[in-house]
Amino acid sequence: MHRTTMFPENWWDLAAEAAVGKAAVQDVVALRAEIDQLRRALAGRAVIDQACGMVMVLAPCRRGPARHLLVDVSRQCNTNLPDVAAAVVAAWEGGPLSRLMQRALRRALRRLYAEDRGCDSPPADEPSGKGRP
Repeated sequence: MHRTTMFPENWWDLAAEAAVGKAAVQDVVALRAEIDQLRRALAGRAVIDQACGMVMVLAPCRRGPARHLLVDVSRQCNTNLPDVAAAVVAAWEGGPLSRLMQRALRRALRRLYAEDRGCDSPPADEPSGKGRP
């Protein structure tokens, strides 16, 4: 559905009159900063949703486990979730994926498969903690 809004020709003048004063200027600056933050969050959300869909296809699972997998990779790589999601999307499209992220993704997938099978053992490339000082 497309909505059209008509503004009076002098609406800029009306806004300028309403924004007189130091407090109003501070409010405008704060609102613009909030708008920028929300735009970045929405852009990151779209990439995260796309990466979740890709994980759902690669490792047949529901949305929750797919998101947890991406969060797990994010923690292992010490990288923001939107950056991990963007890297997964780029890799899907043929871009390179860092070795650190490849290892983290492998570990997270093994954990997901182990949880799916009901196993509690750690993946083969991770130490179990037994026999260590």
